[in-house]
Amino acid sequence: MSELRPHCPADSPGPAAPETGALLARCTFPDPGSDLVCGVSGGPDSLALLVLAAGSGCRVTAVHVDHGLRPGSAAEAEVVAEAALRFGARFESARVVVEDGPNLEARARRARREVLGPEAATGHTADDQAETVLVNLLRGAGVDGLAAMRPGPRHPLLALRRAETVDLCRRLGLAPVHDPSNDDPRFVRNRIRHELVPLCSAIAGRDIVPVLARQARVLAGDADLLGALASLVDPRDAASLAGAPQAVARRSVRGWLTGQAAHPPPLDAVERVLEVARKERRATEVPGGLRVSRSGGRLSIGPANPSPGPGVTGTPVQSGRGHPGE
Repeated sequence: MSELRPHCPADSPGPAAPETGALLARCTFPDPGSDLVCGVSGGPDSLALLVLAAGSGCRVTAVHVDHGLRPGSAAEAEVVAEAALRFGARFESARVVVEDGPNLEARARRARREVLGPEAATGHTADDQAETVLVNLLRGAGVDGLAAMRPGPRHPLLALRRAETVDLCRRLGLAPVHDPSNDDPRFVRNRIRHELVPLCSAIAGRDIVPVLARQARVLAGDADLLGALASLVDPRDAASLAGAPQAVARRSVRGWLTGQAAHPPPLDAVERVLEVARKERRATEVPGGLRVSRSGGRLSIGPANPSPGPGVTGTPVQSGRGHPGE
């Protein structure tokens, strides 16, 4: 990663103050003076993130990540660099290699997040939140997936609409970069954005974005409650697990298995573990080449048995197959 612009003092006067005041009141930035890394691609949402973060009093570092997926993408870094200089932020750029092919969007997001770091802020809006709910719904996600992104320093613009970020850039004379990949129908999210959301709004007779965003907030509270209840259940105690309400038991097992693997387990793996707890099977294999077994009323997890005995599933479940757990 190469740094191209110096950091300006956090208490520098904000050149966009009149334009940002009303929007800032609806954002969830950290306290003034906090260091904040912002992922800035040069699009209207991320440029608005940069402007608003600087206006909030944070010490902003704008990071542009070039995936090298289209000609001229490296030149977009200059758009971000100029905006960072104008609004008193530091600027850094990085280039990552993401080959075209299956799961391109997911791989590009993962590469970008690795550069930005886990606590970096992104410019996702309420429109992105609604799209994420629909993406996760189509994937068969449970309550966590339908709760989508959580408001906070990592997603400070979730209460804003995409039209507002575009308008902010227009009023400030910023010329956002247009990413043609956002129009590519190969990607599920683009079809949801350009086809499904307008269709659902037409059928409902109203804008469904605030409806889905509100539902995500409600489900986030439900997810937190389930998490709190599940934390009281020991997933290794077969009797405790078998006696817990199903939704709580699923959440307890899912958390336990996730802590042992790179990805959350699919729902069918969680259900098989609950069958082990209920004495409906002696053991079962789960994603990651692992095996959950019961002995003396306790569940344990270890390497999968290459020659499973009676009551043990013979074919390991691969990560990413089946439906995500609740």
